[in-house]
Amino acid sequence: MAKSILPEGYAPLLSIYETQRAIGLLKRLFEDDLSGALRLHRVSAPLFVSAASGLNDDLNGVERPVAFDVNGVKDTAQVVHSLAKWKRLALKRYQFAPGEGLYTDMNAIRRDEDLDSLHSAYVDQWDWEKIITADQRTADYLKETVRAIVSALADTQKVLCSVFPQLSVLPKLPKEVTFVTSQELEDLYPELDGKDRENAFVKEHPVTFIIGIGGKLRSGEPHDGRAPDYDDWSLNGDLLVWDSIGQRAMELSSMGIRVDPESLDRQLSISGCDNRRELPFHKMLLNGELPLTMGGGIGQSRVSMLLLGKAHIGEVQSSLWDEENMSACEEAGVILL
Repeated sequence: MAKSILPEGYAPLLSIYETQRAIGLLKRLFEDDLSGALRLHRVSAPLFVSAASGLNDDLNGVERPVAFDVNGVKDTAQVVHSLAKWKRLALKRYQFAPGEGLYTDMNAIRRDEDLDSLHSAYVDQWDWEKIITADQRTADYLKETVRAIVSALADTQKVLCSVFPQLSVLPKLPKEVTFVTSQELEDLYPELDGKDRENAFVKEHPVTFIIGIGGKLRSGEPHDGRAPDYDDWSLNGDLLVWDSIGQRAMELSSMGIRVDPESLDRQLSISGCDNRRELPFHKMLLNGELPLTMGGGIGQSRVSMLLLGKAHIGEVQSSLWDEENMSACEEAGVILL
């Protein structure tokens, strides 16, 4: 069980209802900025998919999806972990052109999550995906997109502070992004594990994007786990910011350029997941029947925590908590929704 980090002397900057008003404004502002910057169109998304479709995100390959039967439906339903694969299929169905994409509110249940001040069993994200061309499958295009997302976050914070002046005491989110590869991080901090490397680096570089997550590093271990069938491990990454309240690196987004047939074939073999080749989604992808895309998820509750100066994710979302979290929050004066 992970331990919640609750700083001593913490006091929320907004009341409970002010927090709700601010979250509503934050979501409207950021969605408008994000969709304009990346040419995204809002669509509806599923809460669950067929287990037989191969569309659910397997995350690190060990998490158990919530599964149930539906009256009259043959296939077992699974509550999504994320929409990484579903979005790519949706782009084909919507017949969007290169340069266009979609975004949606994604709600998920991750029953095996270790609960703490940053992690909940309930997940809410802005999931987005856009069609790209073959010559855009580059690190430079990935970096350009990351900068656009960070700019939208910074602009959202600026407006929030004008409406809720008490938020002005929080550090301003810089638009400059430091890019570092996971191998460079390992070389810098060979004695630390992945999370400790992130904390050490992001403390000095408050907006960081780590490139290349999923494949093994020179140590023989990956920086972090990634499923083999959505991101290209050489063209993906995590966006992290320094959380001044919790004094830690906070991941806001996991994103990347998606696998093409060649990289999917390679990553399935490396990860020992060749059995997935027969799933409908994977067959389409290996046969080149799906568009080339990039995309990611941006945590709504994480962004709310950062921009509203919250210490615990339960202050900005309503979920179910274990006794340890509830006791720690009660002692610290943190009100869980």
